[in-house]
Amino acid sequence: MLFLYSISRVLIAGALAGALAVLTLTLWPDLIGRGEQGLARIRLAAHDAQRVLYAKLGWPLPGTPDLGRLNERLAEKGLERGAPVFIRIFKRERELELWMRGGDSFVLFASYPVCRHSGGLGPKLREGDRQAPEGFYTVGRSQLNPNSAYRRSFNLGYPNLYDAANGRTGSFLMVHGACLSVGCYAMTDPVIDEIWELVTAALDRGQKRFSAHVFPFRMSEAHLAIHDRAPWGEFWRDLKRGYDLFEASRTPPRIGVCAKRYVARSGAAGSYGESELAELCDQEALRQ
Repeated sequence: MLFLYSISRVLIAGALAGALAVLTLTLWPDLIGRGEQGLARIRLAAHDAQRVLYAKLGWPLPGTPDLGRLNERLAEKGLERGAPVFIRIFKRERELELWMRGGDSFVLFASYPVCRHSGGLGPKLREGDRQAPEGFYTVGRSQLNPNSAYRRSFNLGYPNLYDAANGRTGSFLMVHGACLSVGCYAMTDPVIDEIWELVTAALDRGQKRFSAHVFPFRMSEAHLAIHDRAPWGEFWRDLKRGYDLFEASRTPPRIGVCAKRYVARSGAAGSYGESELAELCDQEALRQ
């Protein structure tokens, strides 16, 4: 019996390795796009292929929290359903963070692995470029779709005021389930179900909109230095200002647009990050 068990494990491992190789090849169009180069790009594609395989087999992706313990996890963080929410997405790390209001600031409730996103590092520029967006977005109830073909979805609101000012086009850029992406951020179905439960509870409790900040990577100086030759350096520096303000205060910053650039200011005490983007051309922005 032990011999048969060992053989079965070898066969299963071989089948999974073969499936992973096939899935890597299916992701090849993403490999030759903008962004990571050489071996790093291949590594990321293999990583994505593994996540797609896990999703197809119904396995939780590595790094997925214990979704069956939602109530207990909330209690452990001193949080409750209906608390205001705030989302950050990191494209390179394939990670979505869900923050919830606890006391005077936001607390990181959970980090979820992103199953798929398409394209490389950098913003979405035009309809059909198969690029997932980067930037500062807000989501209201009208942007939620409980009957999505991809389980459940919420529209990030691309193009926003900044995107439109820069002539960028595109539509229906979502966070959704089904682990399938042509420009969206795709989660597994169980993960999108948990996110959905918490964001809808926040909106039901009275939060008008929640902010979703999408970054190319964690915005450290070291990461920016690695990509110092990328064409998006100035754009990413503008994103970093908003990132740094939240890191310092754990309160969503006030985000505006001036002269076709993002402008970030500290969020007011008690802010939930529910204001839509607006023109913000004060003296500080004009000096930026």
